[in-house]
Amino acid sequence: MDTSQPAAPQAAVSPSWERVQLARHPKRPHSLDYIQRLITDFSELHGDRAFGDDAAIVCGFGFFEGIPVVVAGQQKGRDTKQKLHRNFGMPKPEGYRKAMRVMEMAAKFGRPVITLLDTPGAYPGIDAEERGQAEAIAMNLREMSRLGVPIIAICIGEGGSGGALALGVGNRVYMLENAIYSVISPESCAAIIWRDSGKAELAATALKLTAEDLLRFRLIDGIIPEPEGGAHSDHDKAAESVRQTLRQALEELRQLSPEALVEQRYQRFREMGNFFSETGG
Repeated sequence: MDTSQPAAPQAAVSPSWERVQLARHPKRPHSLDYIQRLITDFSELHGDRAFGDDAAIVCGFGFFEGIPVVVAGQQKGRDTKQKLHRNFGMPKPEGYRKAMRVMEMAAKFGRPVITLLDTPGAYPGIDAEERGQAEAIAMNLREMSRLGVPIIAICIGEGGSGGALALGVGNRVYMLENAIYSVISPESCAAIIWRDSGKAELAATALKLTAEDLLRFRLIDGIIPEPEGGAHSDHDKAAESVRQTLRQALEELRQLSPEALVEQRYQRFREMGNFFSETGG
């Protein structure tokens, strides 16, 4: 007689946590994968002219379908050596200052800016704090809001807090279908709220960090579809979806004057979080 107990059914994984796992998939395309497929004659620039270079942010000039553009993307690594070189995609102050230097050059020469967001967050180490991590992020937020050229920001993986937002002040902000964008990681949120990082799945649902959530709250302008199974299943198809979105956004934004671009960017961020409307008394 079989006295063994039937296996307990496994709890279903929440849709939000599934997106977190897909956003962190080890084979998911990173910034350089998109740059290779979308930008021709890409010339990378290095250094912030103050301290050094930060490999966690890749910046440079190139052409998107014949249009001269500037690209700034947060870059993760794949193997251990690359991850260490890229600091696991966590930028330091010199990375943000490098990005700002290149974006200011874009404004000088009238080139649209494309930013690719993919970081768990800005590097929180003591050395980064000593070199002004918070100030570097704040400066980027301020100066990006003033640039008189089109800025298109795309969250391609993880959009982690201020570390991602420092490159995210755009006229258009998009997310890939399985990307996430949040003020804090699910693990950190769970550790603070429940003092248990193991409740990250519960936190992921509460944080409303998926592309659908952010589109519903009018925090982003659109969702870029991914190949079946996720962007990691077909890098070329994922890049083609990004290409179509960039093409349309650039066509629309290049019609606006520098003053109109700055005003549009200002208004879209002023409206974030405003869920009320005035009614007549």
